[in-house]
Amino acid sequence: MDSAARDELAGVLTAPGQPLEAREAAAVALADVGDRRAFETLALLLNYREPARAESAARALARLGDPRTARAAAALATNPLRVAYAVPPIRLLVQLRAPESVPALIETLDRLLAERTLAWEAVPACVEGLGELGDPRAAPVLRAARTHPRLRAAATAALERIGCYESASSEASDAPDADPSDETSRT
Repeated sequence: MDSAARDELAGVLTAPGQPLEAREAAAVALADVGDRRAFETLALLLNYREPARAESAARALARLGDPRTARAAAALATNPLRVAYAVPPIRLLVQLRAPESVPALIETLDRLLAERTLAWEAVPACVEGLGELGDPRAAPVLRAARTHPRLRAAATAALERIGCYESASSEASDAPDADPSDETSRT
């Protein structure tokens, strides 16, 4: 793609009145050729309420290779007000394997476990992502996740992947029988 075509696409990103679909298509096309002018639009779309649009932005951001991507994804993944839209940023952090990835996933998982917000898709995404990243710093929060019945298998598998699996006999006996995300178990 020549520079005139890239400039035309960049104009779509900033021109008033452009439909979201046109901005998204222009940003993805710019990302495909490594043009960092796509970053701002893609970062906004990464936080979009439609999962397909956010996932498309995550894929484009991964291809773009902008050094700001990991910080932006970490900020979105750890934002307690946007947890419902955190899965694409979480998966992007895992794919990027950036220095921000493990701390952001640990922070998010730890907060959600403490809030007992286990119904969100972000919780299993964090557990699986931490296992894939293989960093031993995640062991404490993965052990905490293992005490929740819905997360036990995934957290155990993640601990095994990072080489921090211990016999579940001592922790399993302390695990709650009720699923903490079940509204009927709360008082």
